Amino acid sequence: MTHIIKGANTPVPSELLRVAVCRQNVAGAPAVDASALLLDANGKVRGDADLVFYNQPHHPSGTARHLGTNEANGRLAEWLEIDLPRVEPEVQRVLIAGSCDGGVFGSVPGLYVQVLTGGGVPVTLYAVNDATNETAFVIGEFYRRDGGWKFRAVGQGYASGLAGLATDFGIAVDGGEAAQAQAQTVPQPQNAVPAPVPAAPPAATYAPAPAPAPVIQDAVPTPVQHSAPVQDRVPHTFGPQFPTFVRRGHGNDVVTVDAPIPPGPVIIEAWHEEDGYFCVETLDRRNKDDELVFNTTITTFRGRALIQNRPDRPLRLKIEADNDWTLMVQPLSVARDMTEGIRGFGPEVVVYHGPVADLDVEFAGDEDEGGYFGVSSCETADKFSDRSDLLVNETGRLRQTVPLTTGPLVITVEADGPWSLTPRALPVFDAAAARATGVHQGRGATTVTLTNPNPGRPAVLEYTVQSDGSLFGYEVAILDEYDDEERFLRGNDNGEQGRTLLFRKGEAEVRLRIADAVDWNLRLIPLDQVPVLTGPVQSNGSEVFRYDGPPALLGIRRTTSDDHPLCARTVQAHGKTVISADTQGRRRPVVGPLWVMSGAAHCYVLVAAAGATGWQIEPMAAESAPAVGQTVSGQGYAVVRNTGPETEMMLTHESKGALDLPVVWALDERLEPVRRITTAPGLHTFPSGFLQIRTGGAWSLETR
Repeated sequence: MTHIIKGANTPVPSELLRVAVCRQNVAGAPAVDASALLLDANGKVRGDADLVFYNQPHHPSGTARHLGTNEANGRLAEWLEIDLPRVEPEVQRVLIAGSCDGGVFGSVPGLYVQVLTGGGVPVTLYAVNDATNETAFVIGEFYRRDGGWKFRAVGQGYASGLAGLATDFGIAVDGGEAAQAQAQTVPQPQNAVPAPVPAAPPAATYAPAPAPAPVIQDAVPTPVQHSAPVQDRVPHTFGPQFPTFVRRGHGNDVVTVDAPIPPGPVIIEAWHEEDGYFCVETLDRRNKDDELVFNTTITTFRGRALIQNRPDRPLRLKIEADNDWTLMVQPLSVARDMTEGIRGFGPEVVVYHGPVADLDVEFAGDEDEGGYFGVSSCETADKFSDRSDLLVNETGRLRQTVPLTTGPLVITVEADGPWSLTPRALPVFDAAAARATGVHQGRGATTVTLTNPNPGRPAVLEYTVQSDGSLFGYEVAILDEYDDEERFLRGNDNGEQGRTLLFRKGEAEVRLRIADAVDWNLRLIPLDQVPVLTGPVQSNGSEVFRYDGPPALLGIRRTTSDDHPLCARTVQAHGKTVISADTQGRRRPVVGPLWVMSGAAHCYVLVAAAGATGWQIEPMAAESAPAVGQTVSGQGYAVVRNTGPETEMMLTHESKGALDLPVVWALDERLEPVRRITTAPGLHTFPSGFLQIRTGGAWSLETR
């Protein structure tokens, strides 16, 4: 966590953040009410709704909320929530301000502001130590910078109170309204157990604050009608409005929701402090366990779930907990809108109002990279459990895309860690444009037909394919007329972007089946853009070269410290593809044949590697291959010369794995592999000329 002083700034993550305005709870000290102001490029609000405070707790966009007050350990904290990724483009700054009731800020003990992530991780802290006779204070501000966000410690005071501060930023507040705004405070709910608040930080070292207390809507006074009522500005497509029911406690308990909650879908929000077990279940008419709502050991748990409030009985909840907890029963209008994408931690309820889309889903897993992750959606919230569509049901880290129907939808997330949901509009496929430009793009698993721009010749395929997190990455296969598959590309072998050769036999068209992919883009480019291999080349990932020279050897070595696949193949004009050299995931340099078929002007060299794998390839004279003589030895792929007549030689081999066999091929005068001699060690007859050895292990040839 970064500690900053007045005037300083620090970058903050562009995600949902929570802001705590904290002070010591001293009898007789002035109360402080926190607020947020959303300002445009001129430093003004666009209307009264751009002021968010206890009496107007929701911004119409849903990007700013006043979360209420909590108290413990001798500290008071007022909480605000700012969803930075969803802040409208017109808003350039979000001010964090406070107004003082019953005194001045110079009399407020231990005032500081702390910014945390939505998951409760501290980001930055600013302690106010120079306040005097101000009754309103701009404590800090979030502002856009270079495509991201920063937080600045402002520390600017106003002796004219909230009315003066609001007026300075473009809000018209009359005298009576200003007096009312400054006079009202948020009462504590009856019989409530205080949620924990951090102890006061020392003068030089500040302890991190915990995650915020819940919204206490039933304790909020009647809203001041600035423009439209709050309930009209908050979406409530899926259910009626009602005051939030709040209950706090410690340990095991049974809660009866005795407030007037309408039957139908409601959101249960729960908070459990510190480490330990936390479980919530509904009870049926016989007082037996009915529906499991939460069951977790997540530290400092915060989560939401959707349940049905039955019309024939009051809602009763059984709690098993090791520590302090808070339960809230809320209307669906409090659900966050994920239409523009959303991030979260743990279980959540969100709504979607967009068109048919693909939903990009990412789950980081729990602290051990495991944990459960499930996503369900439904068009009718009151029938959620009966008619919901299960979109994701996985364990462990994942990144994938699932189809999403048109909104409005209510979506539930069950998660043991951080996650993100990003809906994206379906791409509009234009077959004519794809044929004209050679560019095909899409999302998810599909089959696509590519047309050869020059039938009878190969074409270079430039690809970008994002894997959905499967074990071996994405898969692209070539389909024949019977839909039988031949593997063409795979994420772990070829990387998520690179170049390769398609239409190797000059086909007029090729069908590709894409699987385990999120976004993909395929582009055919002219052969004249293929670089010519004439000497050493260093690069990374998968690439295509043209070779115009005489028969030669191809040396290949890794330039990075990884152990991902790295190999090279030659492709002849008629499409024949032969492996040249494979590093077998090792750093040791290897050598293979580089040949051009008789009567052809050139061949192509394909290097297959993951994007992070660096390599160097180099054509070398065929005469540089070591001669057999009495004994020759090496490790990995190699080419050797038998300069004498056909003879018997003892082949020895040290395997690098169960499938590592010593395969030896005879090469002709153009270094083309023409005959496989053996796949096992022992005494064999080897012809005169060049021999290719394909293995990952150590080997030796000894003349007998």
